Amino acid sequence: MSASLHMLLAALLKVGGIALVFNEVRGLVLAAPVLYGMWTSGGSIMAIWLGICALGGIALSVIVPIFAYKKLDKFVKAKAPA
Repeated sequence: MSASLHMLLAALLKVGGIALVFNEVRGLVLAAPVLYGMWTSGGSIMAIWLGICALGGIALSVIVPIFAYKKLDKFVKAKAPA
């Protein structure tokens, strides 16, 4: 039972790794309009603040899954039979 659970978690981590790559691409696609909007607004303080908030949210949506993946991978490797 433990071996099948390990194989299932390993497969889920591989699928999660692929999803992580797509999440990175999504972050870049979402950041482009924010940067363009900041540039076309002339760099007003409000545009810069909104841009920083938007880019911060995008960064969190990309960085948090990376940390979760690393922690789950470490957990799976610790529980793997020798």
